[in-house]
Amino acid sequence: MAPPVDTPQATSSHMMKTTKRGRPFLKDTLDLFATLIVSLELTTNRQYFRTFPNSFTTDDAARNLASLKFSQSNRGPDPREPSRIVTTTTTTTFSMTRDMAKAMCQQFMDARLIENAADPGSNLFKERGVYVLTPKGLHVLERFMSKNGINGDHLAHVFSSQPICMKLLHLERRSVDDEIIVSHSAITALFRRFVGRQPNYPPEYMETMDAFQKYHERSKGVALMDVSEKGASKGAVVHKHCFAAVTALEWLCDFTSVIGREEAAEMAAQFVRFGLITLVSDKRKNNDSAIIFTVRGAAGGANSSISQHGEFRCTAKAIYKVTDEGRRLARWDLPDGARPSPNSSAANVSNAARSSEDHSGDASTAEGATNDAKIHRRISMTEKLNASYDADNKKGQKESNTDRLRFIMEEPQLRALFREFLRSNFCEENLSFYLDVQDFKKSFSTTSSAIAATPVASRPGVKGTPGQLAMEKHHEALIQKAFVIYNTYLAPSSQSELNIDHGLRNELSGYLSDVIQSLTGKAFQGRVELEQANAFNATQLQTMIRLYERIQTHVFRLMATDSVPKFIKTPRFLELKIKLVEEDDGPLADFPLMNSSASTPTVPPGLSEEEVGGAYVTISQRAAIQERTPAAEHR
Repeated sequence: MAPPVDTPQATSSHMMKTTKRGRPFLKDTLDLFATLIVSLELTTNRQYFRTFPNSFTTDDAARNLASLKFSQSNRGPDPREPSRIVTTTTTTTFSMTRDMAKAMCQQFMDARLIENAADPGSNLFKERGVYVLTPKGLHVLERFMSKNGINGDHLAHVFSSQPICMKLLHLERRSVDDEIIVSHSAITALFRRFVGRQPNYPPEYMETMDAFQKYHERSKGVALMDVSEKGASKGAVVHKHCFAAVTALEWLCDFTSVIGREEAAEMAAQFVRFGLITLVSDKRKNNDSAIIFTVRGAAGGANSSISQHGEFRCTAKAIYKVTDEGRRLARWDLPDGARPSPNSSAANVSNAARSSEDHSGDASTAEGATNDAKIHRRISMTEKLNASYDADNKKGQKESNTDRLRFIMEEPQLRALFREFLRSNFCEENLSFYLDVQDFKKSFSTTSSAIAATPVASRPGVKGTPGQLAMEKHHEALIQKAFVIYNTYLAPSSQSELNIDHGLRNELSGYLSDVIQSLTGKAFQGRVELEQANAFNATQLQTMIRLYERIQTHVFRLMATDSVPKFIKTPRFLELKIKLVEEDDGPLADFPLMNSSASTPTVPPGLSEEEVGGAYVTISQRAAIQERTPAAEHR
């Protein structure tokens, strides 16, 4: 057996920062939510004679939050001996009373990460309740698990059976107090996402749709309606593109990073201040309570629609509509193909007046003024996919297909279609191997676990900290994964054997033969058995990764030169390309797209070091897979 690897331990108790409103900062809220869910066993619970799959109870949440440990282990070269791999494990402990746990879960509900299974419309976290994850919660959970290298096998059924938010819009916040930074670019991005590419009038048959179809319809933009009112004359006045105030708040909470209706109402009040929406009517009775949110900032220039203040009425009867300025900003009236793409050149960020939280210093700032902060230029999807992308590329055809393949790998819908194409050409194993090795490399570097249990020392016969135990278990899983990859793609006569360079195959086989001979004293027979694999240590695994990476490079080059040129000529690719290009010129082209597994940037794309304010979108890989799966399979 290989000698144990040194595992330095670092333990800390994390004190969450809170805002002036008393809620934890957004990042802490999201991280604690995801840590809790990973530690839970989501099962079927019963309440009011009904059963709710993939759910947890108030007791489950309170019990786990009472003693929650999050351990993260990172592998890297030993500074004293670079050829040796060491593991550093950091453990963060959360501990809270039942009342504190309930208050934290209330924050999860406010952020629309969880909802009451029996009463989804309820906004209160109850003493005796059953709760399920929302599509937004699943998006946040997926991103957290991918970023931290968490094995989520026990949650696979949840991701496959419930809708997931495909694209979540994140609004930048001030690092000091966690308040949303209100700028012209941020409000523009938020409003375009809010109203959608085209007016979203729900179809009449929406009630007959399943949960996945209904969620897809909602994701297109806030649900609109036409409202008829009696005018001064006998005729009625019809207001188009109207929506209920409550509907707007729910949409903002479900599809953006705002936390709670209060913050959503502030963003809606900014829409009013910017002249994008206006009140149509509020037919509440005089004795009905009304919550009105008001925001203030500098007015725009002489021809600007921006006012010094805006108010939004959070009442059940309040109806708002999109104004002419809102229509113009949404670009609804432009025909497809005529929408100006912001990706065509680098542009300046408009430096708008901040919200009422920013107070002095902004009153003299004209709305049309610009600062030196530049929007990060993102090569548009049109440029990446069109043949014209190659025309001015001095690298030549070979490199351009390499660029195309990289983009196909990044875009979930294209990658799924590319896999189908490879399958039809009997070479799907190339893509499968490439992606499996990518996942394996990521898992090798970082792994995390979340558990809620009694201290390890109190368990008889158990030695080591939770982090050490998690790492040992993870190391065993990594070994198995490494040799599943070998036995699937590289062993002689394997089920998905790769067609690779003979020299590469011999080099890998020779290394495995030497290691297995030295560890077990047995000759290598072409396949690696479980007891042989378990003898490998982290340093030997890293050597295998290096060999896998060289094979990866070979396979990638093969796909780029042989498969991609054929794939981009297929009718299905051309059809999907048109769809994606149209989306790229739509509202989501105004801010960078990030994979759901990507870390939140310290300074998000599009922002300078100064907190100017902006937005970015994260994309769920699992939701993209769901979109290509027939709805019947979800039921």
